[in-house]
Amino acid sequence: MASTIIRVHDLHKKYGDFHAVKGISFEVMEGEIFGLLGPNGAGKSTTLEIIETLRTKTSGLVEVAGFNLDESPNEIKKIIGVQLQTAGYYPNLNLTELIALFSGLYNQKTDPVELLSLVNLTDKSKAKFKELSGGQKQRFAIATTLINHPRIIFLDEPTTGLDPQARRNLWELIQFIRAKGTTVIITTHYMDEAEVLCDRVAIIDAGKVIALDTPDALIDNLVATGFERPKQVKNANLEDVFINLTGHQLRSEN
Repeated sequence: MASTIIRVHDLHKKYGDFHAVKGISFEVMEGEIFGLLGPNGAGKSTTLEIIETLRTKTSGLVEVAGFNLDESPNEIKKIIGVQLQTAGYYPNLNLTELIALFSGLYNQKTDPVELLSLVNLTDKSKAKFKELSGGQKQRFAIATTLINHPRIIFLDEPTTGLDPQARRNLWELIQFIRAKGTTVIITTHYMDEAEVLCDRVAIIDAGKVIALDTPDALIDNLVATGFERPKQVKNANLEDVFINLTGHQLRSEN
């Protein structure tokens, strides 16, 4: 049976009179893909940033791999990988140089060729980050989360803005990373993505967890209320048509 690797209990975050996170509680099991879902402003990004040690909390308990956030934030930093945003990369360094830079910051020996191969970017090793396509940038961002061999990685809307082919290939990369034993915490606005990737999801609204279960269980609970879609669901959707016609394999994105 999997053990708990993240425990959040009665977490609160206030900005003056604004109460962004209102007593959120959940647990993440080691080796699962766990989704935090919710509309913009729901509090999910704030919650993630607190767990990542990037933002202070007002009150509550956060434990990561047995380390208390209040007592051992530096120990938590050593075992997590956080997806950087575009602004986090030096514009004049190529991908190999960026990996070497981050490896030095983590005090880790990393083979750039091996890491770039993992995310299918070997042919872009001498390219600068700003020269990459959207999908390539996201794959490289995920690669950088793996430099310190983390037990947990945090991905904040990793497929936003990608075409269907790049999005599904990124799904495969995330599933591959989990298969190697890494716990993945992901936020996304794409419910089909959460349904495919996540073992369990917490739905957050107005700073509170309003549902937490497996995607299948949440769907079954809704159906049990008598809910019916107004349109008959087919065995495929337009995205499946697109992938089938254009090909599943990654192609040059230049």
